[in-house]
Amino acid sequence: MSEWLQKGELVAGVDIGGTKVQATIFNHKFEPVGESRKKMQSKKGPVPAEARVLATIHEALEAAGSPAIKGIGAGSPGPLDPTTGVIIDTPNIAWKNFPLADVLSKEFGVPVAVDNDVNMGTYGEWCFGEVQNAKDVVGVFPGTGIGGGIIIGGKMLHGFSGAAGEIGHMTILPDGPYCGCGKRGCLESLASRIAVSKELIAIAVRGDAPYILENCGTDITKVRSSVIAKAIEAGEKMVENEVRRAAYFVGIAVANLINILSPEAVVLGGGMVEAMEALYLEEVKRAIKEHAMPFLRKGVKVAPARLGDNAVVMGAARLIAERLRK
Repeated sequence: MSEWLQKGELVAGVDIGGTKVQATIFNHKFEPVGESRKKMQSKKGPVPAEARVLATIHEALEAAGSPAIKGIGAGSPGPLDPTTGVIIDTPNIAWKNFPLADVLSKEFGVPVAVDNDVNMGTYGEWCFGEVQNAKDVVGVFPGTGIGGGIIIGGKMLHGFSGAAGEIGHMTILPDGPYCGCGKRGCLESLASRIAVSKELIAIAVRGDAPYILENCGTDITKVRSSVIAKAIEAGEKMVENEVRRAAYFVGIAVANLINILSPEAVVLGGGMVEAMEALYLEEVKRAIKEHAMPFLRKGVKVAPARLGDNAVVMGAARLIAERLRK
C-alpha cells in the first residue's frame, strides 16, 4: 500500500485547457496505466467542452482496460470555486458557473476534486518534482499567459475568494502595456510568451531576427517557445535580450513573493522555461538577488519544473487520492 492508495486502487487526473484536454489513469504508485489527449475543438465542428472532457476520460479508461476508479482530480482554468467544483468563468472554454465536479461525479459515479490548473501543476511538482521536501512553495509558470500556485504549510493557498495565486496579474510597471485583464503593466503583459512574441515580431520585421521572420513571418501564433530557443541558438542576440528581459520581470515578481511569503522553494515551469531553462533561471535568480531582501532570499531553492505536460494530471490525481484517504 502507498501512503494514499491501496494496491489495485486507481484514480484519474484531468488537465483541462483552452486548447487541449488530457486524462491519465494512475495506479497506487501514481504510475500512468492509461492516457488520452484531445484538442478542445473538434475538426468536425463545434462540440461542447464538457463532451470533449468526458470523452477524453472515457478513452483514458479504455486505454487502461476499463477498470473501476476511486476518484477523479481535475485542473481547469479559473476563476473557480475549489470547494464546490464550480467553474465561475473561463472565456477560452465558454464555461460560466459550470458545475464541473457534479458533471464528472454524475458521469463516472466517483468523488471529484477540482482546482485551478496551475494550482494542480504546482501541487504536482511539490508532490513529485524537485521541491518535494519543502513545506512552503511558490510555483510560477510562464506560457501563453503566466499562472501561479502557492503552497503554505503543505496546503494550497486559495484565499478568501478561492482564487489566490494570480501571479500573472501582479502589477510590475504601472504605466506598462495593457493586459488581457484590462489593467496595465501586469507581469503577464510583460513576460508571457504572447508578450515576448509581440516584441519578437517587431524585431523580425526590422530585420534583426531573420530566423523568426523566416519561420514565423508576422504571425504571432507561430512564435512558439521552441522557435524562440532555436533563434537564440542561431545567434540572434536581440531575441535573447528580449527573453532575458521577460525572465527578469518574472524574477522581480518572484522576489516580491519571497519578500511577502518567505517560501522555502520556488518552482519555475511552462514552455518558456522548458525551452530555455539555463538562460531563464539565470535571469530569474539575478532579479531575486537584486530585489529580494537578503535574509528572506537566503537558502531559497529555485528549481525548474520536471513533470512537463504531466504536472497537472499528477497533481490532480494526488489531490483526489489524499481526499479519499482522509
